[in-house]
Amino acid sequence: MQGLRQQIEEVAAAVRQRTDLAPRVGIILGSGLGGLADEIEGATAIPYGELPHLPQSTAVGHAGRLVLGELDGMPVVAMQGRFHLYEGRSASQSAMMVYVMKALGVRTLVVTNAAGGINPQYRVGDPMLLDDHINLMFRNPLVGVNDDELGPRFPDMSAPYDVRLGEAALAAARRENFVCHRGVYAGMLGPTYETRAEYRMLRRLGADAAGMSTVPEAIAAQHAALPCVAISTITNECSPDKLGETSGDEVVHAADAASGKVRAMVRAVLAAVG
Repeated sequence: MQGLRQQIEEVAAAVRQRTDLAPRVGIILGSGLGGLADEIEGATAIPYGELPHLPQSTAVGHAGRLVLGELDGMPVVAMQGRFHLYEGRSASQSAMMVYVMKALGVRTLVVTNAAGGINPQYRVGDPMLLDDHINLMFRNPLVGVNDDELGPRFPDMSAPYDVRLGEAALAAARRENFVCHRGVYAGMLGPTYETRAEYRMLRRLGADAAGMSTVPEAIAAQHAALPCVAISTITNECSPDKLGETSGDEVVHAADAASGKVRAMVRAVLAAVG
C-alpha cells in the first residue's frame, strides 16, 4: 500500500476540479448494472482515462467512467465499471477507488455485481444480498506496508457487510414482491468461469454464489471504516450436473434484464442512509 495515499489524493483532487459535489454514498456498478448511473440527476461524468492513475476498464458491460450527481436527492458518486484482478490489476489497484470515494466525502458504500448461482435454490434474475464472502482470489489489497492514515494494520472482517442497511435492501424486495436471497459470495480470480469440480468444491465450502469482483472492495471498505452493502444478481445457474456454457455477453444480458430489482434495493439503501 506504500505510495497509495498520494495517488488517492491526486485522483480526488482531479475529480474536485470537475465538480464541487460532495457525495455521501458511493456506488460500484457491476456487469449489466451500469444503467443506474443514467438515472443520476445533474450528473458530471468523468471517463477513467481523464483521471490520473486510473486504467481503462476492459470488462464487458463496463462503461469506464465516474458519475457524480444526485439519486433520489442523495449526493452520490458511481463507478460505471470497476477494475478486476483478471485485467492484470493488483488487488490494491482494484480497490483504490474505495479510498478515493471516501476522500471525496463518501460515508457509505454500495457494491453490485453479477454472479453465478451455486445454491441450487437460486434462479437467473434473483438478487442475493451478501451476508459474507470467501476470498478465493488469494489476493488482498492490504498486503504491503500499511498506511495508518487509511486504516488499521489488521482490520477485523467478522462482519464485512452492514446488517442494518442490508435489512433495508431486503425490505425493498418484500415491498416489491420479488425473491431476494441472503448468502455467501465466493470471490474468484477469473477470467475463466469455474469447472464442474470447482462448483462442487464451492458448494461444499459454503458458497451460494461466485464472481470475480467485490471482495477487494469490501476489504478496503472495512479497512477504511465505510459501512458496506453488496448485492449480486444471479446471471447463470452453476449446477455441476447440468452445466451449460457461459459467456460474458450472456451474463451482461441477464444482469440487465434483472436490474430493476437491484435498483429498487439500492434506492432503499439510500433512503436508509438518510
